[in-house]
Amino acid sequence: MRNQNQKPKEKKGKGINTLPLYAALVVLFILFILYQAERSLSVIFGIALFLVIVILIVVEVTNGIKEEGYKRNIIEIVVAVLIVVAFWFSLRALLHTNYPLDVVPSCSMLPKLHRGDLIVVGGITNPLQIKARMINVSNSTYSNFERNIQDEFLSCVAYQQSGNRITVSGIAYPGYSLGLFRSTSSGGEVVPDSYQQNSLVQYSCGIANVVYKNGTVLSEAYTKSISVNGTVVYNDTNNSVVVYATIPQDFFYQLGDSYIVHRAYAVINASGNYYVLTKGDNNMGLDLQYGNYPAALNDLQGRVLYSIPYLGYLKLVLSSSFTEPSGCNSTVTG
Repeated sequence: MRNQNQKPKEKKGKGINTLPLYAALVVLFILFILYQAERSLSVIFGIALFLVIVILIVVEVTNGIKEEGYKRNIIEIVVAVLIVVAFWFSLRALLHTNYPLDVVPSCSMLPKLHRGDLIVVGGITNPLQIKARMINVSNSTYSNFERNIQDEFLSCVAYQQSGNRITVSGIAYPGYSLGLFRSTSSGGEVVPDSYQQNSLVQYSCGIANVVYKNGTVLSEAYTKSISVNGTVVYNDTNNSVVVYATIPQDFFYQLGDSYIVHRAYAVINASGNYYVLTKGDNNMGLDLQYGNYPAALNDLQGRVLYSIPYLGYLKLVLSSSFTEPSGCNSTVTG
């Protein structure tokens, strides 16, 4: 028989309904992806998405406290954190890299990889794991290359000369010639082919078709091949895609890019020291031509094993990378 003096258990307070917040999260996430090309809208949707995520976290924690009390809620949070940490370290050990998961931050790898793709990265413990042409040079040759690396910062352009006036363009208009352009403090200049004669890496220019989102197709100057120490190398889309950390001397680093996801173009073996020449599939030139040092083997975070579309956008939102970078409105088709 029930004790008449026994008090019924108090009911916990009813939590806030989170269903509308999750619905808003899904809708904003989709809108953020769809309107990446619209700078103002992508910022609005991105900020709204970030705020909804923050509100959801606060509400879920508050609901947990109301329904289960502080003690149980704290235990569940600690357990969840431990599971995530254990998963992360297990993944690092399994894939032999400190960065097993990352995100494609730009459109420089279109159409193979898209901005916002989540990538699974495998560590590189041996340079032979990098699928790309390997070229042997002496250590002194590479040291000389590094001392004069500014001479390697040349981009392929189309140009037309009329008297003493030279018009330079990325677009190969009818009647334009192809050549190499060197930036200077006064603007820049087209250099003769002989300018490269003592360079370790030499460039050969060609024309690629570039398709824009509005349907326009333009012929533009690009680097069709390189020559390293006399060995000619062409772009190969079967080569490994690697992730590397930028260094302060790199132009990309100065733009705020802490890491780059690009394809290996060639590997230079300088007497046992390995350096990777890289290029974005959707870029017109190698990273070296834009003003970046070749990535040393110990600067490589790994090579891309798999990619999962869209999931990486959450990291971009949380890191306030709301707007689509330049280069996302066109794709190089060859």
